[in-house]
Amino acid sequence: MPKALWNSRNAHFFLAALSMTGLTLTTSAGAQEYSTEKEDTEVVLSPDGYSPYAGRNFPQVPLWGDSHLHTMVSVDAGTMTRLSQEDAFRFARGEEVTTTHGLRAKLSRPLDWLVVSDHAEMYGLMPQLLGGDAEILSTPKGKEWYEKLSAGDPQVTFDTAMEIVASLSGDVPPIDNPKAIKHAWENYTALADRFNQPGVFSAIIGYEYTTEGANNLHRNVLFRDDSLRANQTRPFSQFDSKNPEDLWDYLAEYEARTGGEVLAIAHNGNLSNGRMFSMNAWDGSELTREIVEMRARFEPIYEPTQIKGDGEAHPFLSPDDEFADFDTWDASNLNGTESKTPEMLPAEYAREALKRGLKIEQELGVNPFKFGMVGATDSHTGMATAQEDNFFGKHSGVEPEPERWKHIVIEAPDPDLSIYGWKQAAGGLGAVWARENTRAAIFDAMMRKETYATTGSRMMVRFFAGYNFTDEDALSRLPADAGYAKGVPMGGNLAMTEDGQAPTFLFAALKDPLSGNLDRIQIVKGWLDAGGQTQEKIYDVAWSGDREIGANGKLPDVGNTVDVANATWTNSIGAAELIGTWQDPDFEASLSAFYYARVIEIPTPRWTAYEAKRFGVEMDAAVPMITTERAYTSPIWYTPG
Repeated sequence: MPKALWNSRNAHFFLAALSMTGLTLTTSAGAQEYSTEKEDTEVVLSPDGYSPYAGRNFPQVPLWGDSHLHTMVSVDAGTMTRLSQEDAFRFARGEEVTTTHGLRAKLSRPLDWLVVSDHAEMYGLMPQLLGGDAEILSTPKGKEWYEKLSAGDPQVTFDTAMEIVASLSGDVPPIDNPKAIKHAWENYTALADRFNQPGVFSAIIGYEYTTEGANNLHRNVLFRDDSLRANQTRPFSQFDSKNPEDLWDYLAEYEARTGGEVLAIAHNGNLSNGRMFSMNAWDGSELTREIVEMRARFEPIYEPTQIKGDGEAHPFLSPDDEFADFDTWDASNLNGTESKTPEMLPAEYAREALKRGLKIEQELGVNPFKFGMVGATDSHTGMATAQEDNFFGKHSGVEPEPERWKHIVIEAPDPDLSIYGWKQAAGGLGAVWARENTRAAIFDAMMRKETYATTGSRMMVRFFAGYNFTDEDALSRLPADAGYAKGVPMGGNLAMTEDGQAPTFLFAALKDPLSGNLDRIQIVKGWLDAGGQTQEKIYDVAWSGDREIGANGKLPDVGNTVDVANATWTNSIGAAELIGTWQDPDFEASLSAFYYARVIEIPTPRWTAYEAKRFGVEMDAAVPMITTERAYTSPIWYTPG
């Protein structure tokens, strides 16, 4: 975390924390029992009987969650937030909490699942350090930091906090105490088991592997398992290895040794400066089949949208896409130490990565970038807030207040590369089509990529591909019946027919009742042409109103009802739902391709507009006040042969 995420007043939170007694994580509790049997992915519809819902054994509703949340247990977040892992679970379940600055906070609707993914590096250090843990104080650096933080001098506290955060970028941990990490990890896994309520709320065990420092090759690691298996390992950190390929080896060893299951979710390729989706191995050598197989196995989904910008597409890479320039962070890497250059962009954005995957598959026989989509917050406040009117920001150094919009989030050596508070995106969320709300069912849905990402809205989205969908399928109020019976869902694979028939798609979207109406549904296609070059095209396949596609091939704008001054809008434009079928008019049976749906809402107020209204402030003209929330489904891949 860059030093600018702090300011001098944060020192007072350290001093207040030091006055607290018994600052520890929640003690162990018994693990919840749940079935570890994988769910059957075959669909069996029951045409017999009266009820249309009887016999439906496929997912009925999306389960909403956040796979990327930090609390005081993370070293960087712990220098600012006082919210614990227990607070994070309580908040996600819909309970009201008090923020670090004393504000009352609550979600508009509870989440269905949560991963508290605190950083692996010196896992659990800050609560232990502030609480005077004997294991930490037995180390030279722990004793030094504790004495400085206990001195009562705000400047010393601030400087020490900066030293602690800076230590994360080193090659060796300044406090190397496996016993303390084991204690913190087991406290967390027991807490997750205690909050895990099968059928009601899934507390999924996980952590974040943070590597490459400013180039941000970070992964969130998620377990299918409970504490009994998760405690047989410990968080793998960059102090173990900065090479993500070594992380995959570590995860494979865990599975082989314990019989458990685990996956990793990469994020923020937009800040990796050409590293996240490189066409080479981590060390710059050529990719091998073994490397791409490991990535394909352990990284089934990707996080394209969160607080640090949107990474679905970039206008430089997709100049014909009028929606590509959305919450774009493209000035530099994570801490502003290296400017962005155009040649870096193809290895940073999800759509381009999906295209690159087709090319690698042609060469090596495996697609390492065959990932689904899931959104998350990456909040370091302990609160999974992704709604525009309820956004608490990246970290607790600055909570909602009149000047938050111009606070420096990333202070770069070159001021032009610095990131200010208003640039933060109030997103995102992950939707998982699982048959039941259990750890196992959610994990299995992620493995089969039946997921989608949103920028914070909770719109319901269905997306299927097959060869026999008809317009009548779109007339049903239960489109999933036809979708599962006649095709494959998002994340699936579509085989070639004997006669090379063009695939058909069934799609549906229902608005979030607390957000804007729907503008349109688009299908994004990427493919490998006959010359081995990647291509893309975007099709508007359903839209609101009586608009018609123009001579330029574009659909006219839906309009805008946002009243910025009052941070309101009307749903007098757009549609409450969109549903339909579509057949690819440019299909060539011999060419590999992928398809995913992108759903766009009508314009609504951005969090900055709500903030300006609440505090009566006038922000700079460059600050965006309007947003268009969206969803990205996992792709469906077509493979010839």
